[in-house]
Amino acid sequence: MTSDRAFFTPATLRLIAAAIIVVNGFFPAVWILLTSFKPELELVQKPITYLPQDFTVQNYVQVFAQQPLGLYLLNSVVVATASTIVTLVVSAFAAYAIARLRLRHRDLILAAIIASSTFPLVTLLVPIFETMRTLGILNTYPALILPYVVLSLPVCTLVLVSFFQSIPRDLENAAMIDGATRFGALWRVVVPLAAPGVFTAGILAFVNSWDEFLLALSLNSAVRMRTLPVGIALYQGEFTFPWHIISAALVIAIVPIAVLIALFQERVVGGLTAGGMKG
Repeated sequence: MTSDRAFFTPATLRLIAAAIIVVNGFFPAVWILLTSFKPELELVQKPITYLPQDFTVQNYVQVFAQQPLGLYLLNSVVVATASTIVTLVVSAFAAYAIARLRLRHRDLILAAIIASSTFPLVTLLVPIFETMRTLGILNTYPALILPYVVLSLPVCTLVLVSFFQSIPRDLENAAMIDGATRFGALWRVVVPLAAPGVFTAGILAFVNSWDEFLLALSLNSAVRMRTLPVGIALYQGEFTFPWHIISAALVIAIVPIAVLIALFQERVVGGLTAGGMKG
């Protein structure tokens, strides 16, 4: 009994929980990476081989030969980057107003923001499609950028509200005494001090736009406007599922997000931690 208690210590339980999370998060990505370097015949042979026995990069060549993946990648970069920038600008204004201005029914506004983020995307598909068709912008970048901004705004606004509230008002007052406008105080004082929160909100908005499939499939059906998730889905045939090709395409799709997280890892982790403690 004593040995059991010694084993189930808080430190051991935390280590076990961390190991489960790491395996659950990294194993699928590692498996996809290894599969992308295997020839097709190796995927169906038994017993299963975990490491590539006949290492090949031909799958990556086929990825670009079978579909214009470079074009799809460019479309995803343009849409995700533009929607992230617009989302950050709009959410910064909204968060500042909620955190600093004396708004009536402030709690009701926050509740409405939270409620708006709970609607399943499939329930919004028809009205969004009709709106884009009425505006005449189907099969264009704005057809995806505008909805992505709207979908990312609630979460990004809530993240920034938490950070803006933690910044002392005296810093803004000092800036305005020195001649800065409220707009200038926001962009020169508040936003730089809330940089971890801005980076966190930006990563959330970018990933949300980068991974989205349903709207990209419905609003931009033209080949020249397809994004990466839609393009990857097209490798599957009616009777075939080329895992080796799809795995290579998935690796290409994962790399930009992995690089982004690696570059801003400290700021994102710090933002998530600080936001959790301050919110």
